[in-house]
Amino acid sequence: MRYLYLVLAAVGAIGTWTFNVRSIAAGDDYLAGWFATAASSSAAVDVIVVAIVACLFMVVEGRRVGMSRAVWLLVPLSFVIAVAATFPLFLAWREHHLERTAHRAGPVRAEAVAS
Repeated sequence: MRYLYLVLAAVGAIGTWTFNVRSIAAGDDYLAGWFATAASSSAAVDVIVVAIVACLFMVVEGRRVGMSRAVWLLVPLSFVIAVAATFPLFLAWREHHLERTAHRAGPVRAEAVAS
C-alpha cells in the first residue's frame, strides 16, 4: 500500500498544480473560481471539509501511532501544495512507520494474541 499511496501523492501534486499553474498563467481569480457557480461551490466546500478532516486525522493518528512530530508539517503543506498530495503522503509514511515498528517488535507470541 505504501507505494500505491506514494504514486497517488505524486498524481495529486501533479494534477492539482497543473491546473493551478494554468489558472495563474491565465490570470484567473483563483478563489473566485472556487465559488463561481453552485457546482464549483459544492465541490469547494466538499474539498475544504475533507482537507480539515484529513489534517486532523494526520495529526491525531500520527500521534496515536508514535510517528514523528514532523507530521505537523503536512498540515500547512496541505494548503500550499494540495491535500491530494499530502494525505496519501501521510498514509505512505504511516505504512512505513507501522511496518518498521512491527519489524522492531518481532513476531507476536501466541499467548499475547490470546489475551
